[in-house]
Amino acid sequence: MSTEVARGLILRVTDYKEAHRLLTVLLESGEKRTVLARRARQKNSPLAAATQLLTYGELTLFRYRGTCTLDAAATIEQFLPLRADVERLALGCYFAELAEQLSEGDTASPELLPLVLNALYALGQQTAPTGQIKAAFELRLMAMMGFAPRLEDCAVCGREMPEGPCLDLREGLLCCAGCCSGEAARSALCQGSLAAMRYVLDCPARRLYAFRLEADALGRMEEACEAFLLAQLDRSFRTLTYYHQIRSE
Repeated sequence: MSTEVARGLILRVTDYKEAHRLLTVLLESGEKRTVLARRARQKNSPLAAATQLLTYGELTLFRYRGTCTLDAAATIEQFLPLRADVERLALGCYFAELAEQLSEGDTASPELLPLVLNALYALGQQTAPTGQIKAAFELRLMAMMGFAPRLEDCAVCGREMPEGPCLDLREGLLCCAGCCSGEAARSALCQGSLAAMRYVLDCPARRLYAFRLEADALGRMEEACEAFLLAQLDRSFRTLTYYHQIRSE
């Protein structure tokens, strides 16, 4: 039996029984925790606001016999501008699903929560184009979890500025168009998109979205970062499918 106070972001909310909520929470440690919020769905519940999806708050957690229960919660940030736009909200839910997937077991990282919070803030405040935020978040997240692609030079000929640069999606290697294996799944880049991806891998966290690209280069970066993430994780994401559906409409 123990009590702790921790800050965390609600990644998933599931209705439970008549009035409860089951929360999937990403804590500051990078740990993912399942928390029972009793009577959070009741009218005038003091837990109602702080137990909504994509809410960041200070949580008082009570552990007893393997169950973690939410005793009290204070809302810190609800990202209200994000909730006013269905496309950006869908993308925020995708970020949450990624964080939930990648905070399993020993892959937990204390850098994960700030990365997600900063991405949600950038989406809400529109500090950069939506596609740029998505691509930078995906690439930085993969690097944080040990899946960083090798972008320093062509993996075959060693050229620092490859001719017709391509990213091998399975191997995570950069190569010239002429050096790539014909059978490799790859994404075509350009010099601008390659420079931006190198920047995202090396820049300070607070400057993650502080770059600009022409439309074609940004499109190539978006395509490459998403394709690389899906190839490395070898799974699909329902929230990503929904996000693309919203964009197409």
